[in-house]
Amino acid sequence: MGNAGLLALFSTAIVLGALAGALIPVLSGTGHRLAVFLAFAAGVMFGAAFFHMLPEALHGGGYVVFTWVPLGFVALFLLERYVLVHVCEEPPDCEEHSHPGALGLTAFLGLSAHTLFDGVALGSSTMAGVGFMAFVAIAAHKVPSSLSLASILLTEKRSRRAVMLLALLFGLMVPVGALLYLGFDRVAHVDGFAPGALAFSAGTFLYIAASDLLPHVNRHLKEGRFGHLAGMALGLAAMFALTFVTGHEHVAHLAR
Repeated sequence: MGNAGLLALFSTAIVLGALAGALIPVLSGTGHRLAVFLAFAAGVMFGAAFFHMLPEALHGGGYVVFTWVPLGFVALFLLERYVLVHVCEEPPDCEEHSHPGALGLTAFLGLSAHTLFDGVALGSSTMAGVGFMAFVAIAAHKVPSSLSLASILLTEKRSRRAVMLLALLFGLMVPVGALLYLGFDRVAHVDGFAPGALAFSAGTFLYIAASDLLPHVNRHLKEGRFGHLAGMALGLAAMFALTFVTGHEHVAHLAR
């Protein structure tokens, strides 16, 4: 299967994962604490960035490619700071800072913007040959994010059909972002664009893990610190272990 086929497969799986995450609160009618899962997702995203995406970008573009990492980090920061309201993972955390009925739309827009960048990351990673690692990182983040989005929407008394439709649109931002990357890459034909885009995407992964996931985990320290630490360590260990089975010799060499 070629890179385009893999990208379509990964995108479809992520969309289905987003729908599956939304189904949990839709069917149960209750929210869920996801601190351990989110800690694991943070570890996976850190691992994907440091153990796979950045070594691949370095191999393809040299040390200058690292200038794209802070650009990706700052781009998401500016997006949240000046364009979107920062979304929290659970409705009670935001009730004091939102108007009734507005939180769900804000959460949808904010999470969808992140997901669009995830699609760019998936596209650049797949074309660079490390798409599976990006897929694992994005999927580990999308399922709890979709669950949280659905929980927020349900607290606003939105219908189950509306919740699932918004969850589908949320998940579809991944293939949209991937297509945007592929389109720009074909039109621009800029030398070194692919490694730079991969490093930029790594910067967005680092921002999501550090600014979105870990702060939520830290708000629930009393619920099990060891579980949170173990979850993040497991995510990091899983991504590190994958460096030895990817078939990319230069990545495995850097990991050693």
